[in-house]
Formats: sequence, C-alpha cells, structure tokens
Amino acid sequence: MKLGFNTAILPEYDFDQIIDFAAENGFACVEVACWPLGKAERRYAGVTHIDMDALDDAMVAHIKDYTARKNVFISAIAYYPNTLSGDPEQRAVAVSHLKKCIVGAERLGVGMVNTFIGRNMALSPEDNKAEFMSVWPGLIAFAEEHNVKIGIENCPMYYKTEWPNGTNLACNPAFWRYMFDAVKSDSFGLNYDPSHQVLQQMDYLKPIYNFADKIIHFHVKDIKFFHDKYDEVGIFAPTAEYHSPKLPGQGEINWGAVVSALNDVGYQGPVVLEIEDRAYESCLEDKLDSILLSRDFMRQFIRS
Repeated sequence: MKLGFNTAILPEYDFDQIIDFAAENGFACVEVACWPLGKAERRYAGVTHIDMDALDDAMVAHIKDYTARKNVFISAIAYYPNTLSGDPEQRAVAVSHLKKCIVGAERLGVGMVNTFIGRNMALSPEDNKAEFMSVWPGLIAFAEEHNVKIGIENCPMYYKTEWPNGTNLACNPAFWRYMFDAVKSDSFGLNYDPSHQVLQQMDYLKPIYNFADKIIHFHVKDIKFFHDKYDEVGIFAPTAEYHSPKLPGQGEINWGAVVSALNDVGYQGPVVLEIEDRAYESCLEDKLDSILLSRDFMRQFIRS
C-alpha cells in the first residue's frame, strides 16, 4: 500500500508546492483535486491543482517530469460533482468536466479518476436507477476507451445543501451491487472510505471483504458520531448536526482492523488521507500539521 493525501485541503498551494510538500514529508502519492475554475459549491469543492481546461502538452510534460523527479505519483484525479443532478445545466457541466478529467488522466499517465455517481434529489430511488443507466454506462465506456478506471466514493452527501435525499446514490452495498451488475467493467470500482459507513451506522469492515475485487482506491478519514446530538435530532436531520469528520485516530474507526482487512484481501493500492477536520482549519500551518499528524498515525500500519 502507498500512503498519500488528497490535495483539496491545501487550496493555498499550487501543484508544484503540493508535490514538494509530499516529497519532503515522505508521501508516495497525491490524489489531485481538479475541479473547474470558479466558485466552490461546498467545502473542499472547487479546488483546482490541475486545470483540465488549460492542460496543454507543455503542462503535461511539466507534471510528468516534476512528479518523476520528486518521486511522487498521482494516485487519481479527483472531481466529485453530481452527474445526475436534476438541473440539466449542472448535470451537463458535471458530465462534461468528468470527461475532461478522464482524458486528462490518460494524457498524464494517471490510471484513475475518483468521483461520485450523483443523484436526482427530486426522484425516487427506482427512478434514479433509470437516471443512472442513462448516464453511467456511457461514462464507463468512455473511461474504458481512454484506459482509465473510475473510483466511486461512497459518501452519501447528506449535508444541508443536499438535504433531504443526498446527492450520491452509491453510498451503500445494495446500490454497489446494483451498479456493478448493471455496468460490468474492470474500469468501474470503489474509492472506499470507511467513515461514511460509520456515519450511516453500518459495518465498515464487511465491504472490504465483500467488495475486495472492486476497491481500487482507499480514503483515510475518521469520524466522530455524537450520540447525544443524534438523540436530539434523529436520523432524518442533516448529518452535519450529529457527526464530524476527524483525523485518523481521533474518531471511532479501528484503523488497525481496517488495515488488517485490507491486508487480508491483498489490497496494494493507494491509501490516501482525506483531511476534513474543522479543528485543523484555522490557518495553513494547522492544515499542514493535520496532514503530518495523520501521516504519523497511519505509519503504524503503512510504511511506504
């Protein structure tokens, strides 16, 4: 396994600074945020460390050369929009930019793009399956044509701006089974984050065993579930009212058990820190510290 971090936590840095920091601090890889330039629609969205609209041959050559010289590889291109939005314009932008990310990944020699499935919040679960089938078979075929794998993160996206239905269908094993059965492809897998299963009060180890052949990228993010707040507002409240993302080791996940499960199934891919802990966001120094603290904790289990 190769330890890295998602670059969205460092919007203050440009690409070269990101790679410098990764190299200087012993990271093997980075998952690079590649949103379209413009206003962020939510926290950690809108960060652009590679502008896919400006990715010319000179930039491709520079990125390949710089990462090679610094001995840091790009684990994946990261873009997490709602490709099934009920707003036709938003959907078109999301699908179009996701395709740009896929083409960009191919040009950069990066074999993976991480994203969400999306969801039309106005439609029923069954009608959303039809929406999924109208968009995703074509996207996976496009990824196959460009020799790129798609890693779907399992975040339910049930925050205030996505309330009440969330904007990512692929947040549970039942839908994973559906989507992988409906679109059979070696280019279609999971970017698995166990913290999202804790949020939903689900077993976070079982998916590692049950979907071992589909886990192609892995996120490290812990979570604190506030049972006293949950008792006040209940399951139908926006999830931010009763949980908080935390650095690994500061929440409820047993990371020794997680890494043991990954070893059991023979996972040898990227293990990427996704930092979203508000306690470490007051300044750039705190953000950098949060990455290094997370690195030091995970080094108990992952050396490379």
